[in-house]
Amino acid sequence: MKIYRFLHAGSPAAGIADGDRIVRYSGAGVLNLGTATSESIALADAELLAPVSPSKIVAVGRNYAEHAKELGNEAPSEPIIFLKPPSAVLAPNGTIVRPPQSQHVDFEGELVIVIGKIARNIQRADWRGVVLGFTCANDVTARDLQKKDVQFTRGKSFDTFCPLGPCIETELDPSALSLRTRVNGETKQNANTHDMVFDCSFIIEFITSVMTLQPGDVILTGTPAGVGPLASGDRVEVEIEGIGVLRNVVS
Repeated sequence: MKIYRFLHAGSPAAGIADGDRIVRYSGAGVLNLGTATSESIALADAELLAPVSPSKIVAVGRNYAEHAKELGNEAPSEPIIFLKPPSAVLAPNGTIVRPPQSQHVDFEGELVIVIGKIARNIQRADWRGVVLGFTCANDVTARDLQKKDVQFTRGKSFDTFCPLGPCIETELDPSALSLRTRVNGETKQNANTHDMVFDCSFIIEFITSVMTLQPGDVILTGTPAGVGPLASGDRVEVEIEGIGVLRNVVS
């Protein structure tokens, strides 16, 4: 099922897709849906929010060999992980703001794992039991600052640099999904998740051996080759099979 967060009477609400409508649920959010109400809203009319409010955004770098190659790197022997701050989260249809400190801001379309239960030292065979579902992300990156700093924090952490959405798909096999990123309608990234160096089970085992993940935390699983710059006025879309399209504009 597809779970959405949206504004309802000025407050965040959660619901489940039913055709082209979202049925509002009575609970506190996507992690506690409660029961279905009699209210629904057309998906086209809903003011969507990021599907979760994570305490941690854990990202995996160079998880597609061709992307590592295009940046002049080898594919890693174990996952390279880094953090983005929760303040970077941006809603579907929100505006990505290019900071004045950077002259080169890139898009990076990615599959996202949404954690549903407290996860610590999870074995590969048990990974699915701690996962609520999957969504899309754009791991927006100030590439010039990343290269200048020789680490990821500043270049990945500006406000609006982590668009998430449009929904959480709970019933999905992430092993072989089409992933496409378009800028102004032109396809820039066209890949499949089966090309990930480390799959979702490996990533969860690795990360939870380092840190405890809380319900609502997200893992960005890496971007394929084809990343490139964004300019003011661009429309960027990340589309993942079975989930939907994450759309944002750039200022």
